[in-house]
Amino acid sequence: MKKLAILLLGLNGFLSHAYSYAQVQTTSYPDKPISMIVGFPAGGPSDLAARSLAPSMQKQLGQTIVIENKPGATGSIAAAQIKRAAPDGYTIFVSSIGTFVVAPHLLKQINYDPLKDFDYISLPFQAPNILVTKPERPEHTVAQVLESLKKNPGKLTFASSGVGSSDHLSAELLWQQTKTQGLHVPYKGGAPAMQDTLGGQVDFFITNINAVLPHILAGRLRAIAITDNKRSPALPDVPTFAEAGVPGMEVYGWQALVAPKGLPEPVKKKLSDAAIQAMREPDTVKKLNNLGVMIVANTPEEFTAFVERENTRWKNLIQTRKISVD
Repeated sequence: MKKLAILLLGLNGFLSHAYSYAQVQTTSYPDKPISMIVGFPAGGPSDLAARSLAPSMQKQLGQTIVIENKPGATGSIAAAQIKRAAPDGYTIFVSSIGTFVVAPHLLKQINYDPLKDFDYISLPFQAPNILVTKPERPEHTVAQVLESLKKNPGKLTFASSGVGSSDHLSAELLWQQTKTQGLHVPYKGGAPAMQDTLGGQVDFFITNINAVLPHILAGRLRAIAITDNKRSPALPDVPTFAEAGVPGMEVYGWQALVAPKGLPEPVKKKLSDAAIQAMREPDTVKKLNNLGVMIVANTPEEFTAFVERENTRWKNLIQTRKISVD
């Protein structure tokens, strides 16, 4: 009995020491530079999110944030690396909708579980997609696009930046909602898809508004409808799909700020508070709004619930439409 008491006393002392050490660690956080891994190349929406967040977060946290781009497999290569990192707040991850709610349902070899392996910090921003075509084409409205699809089932081409991209899923959702069918033409990225859309090699493209806005304003492309629940201030004359008679077409390309699972709550709060404040900086808001991007900057709890809803939605569409990377 005496031995057990001594053992329990020693264990209690160890746990108290460990708890005190953890408190010191989280209280002093951050006391060294933070690595912000981006799952896509420089210049894309995820990179834009990272570079919008980092300057303000650095000032608030008092430490340098080093941005590293590690692209590959829709962000899943970097995601697997983040999963294995220490959950101490010194490695954080910025990636897109594809990494968290699309790739896990498309790729056979995936080394992470998006709902179990990450702590969701904040969703910095999201951007609706917009259906565009060349001005020379006859379709000016969604009704005219649907009429053309019904007259030419499986023949009108829709570009995308790749299988499972929000571009691709938007087209699949449109065909599902309207009982029509186009021909999906996947490209290796948004740039070549845009190039062929501008050149008239493909008929339609449903892509992020921020990617296509300059071409619309310059008259190189015609905007037909937007996948938002309200009109964009950047393009107030372009109707939503719901206004055009196709409900259920709300689709957003979004960017995520996450960390490895197990982040201490005080550290998570510091990171989420800093991220939210960063996205509310007036200059950042103005810059992103001019690109047609919508600031979200939600809390970890709100973001986690959002990801769960998005996961269910896109898993169902991928399975129903039998979408495959093969």
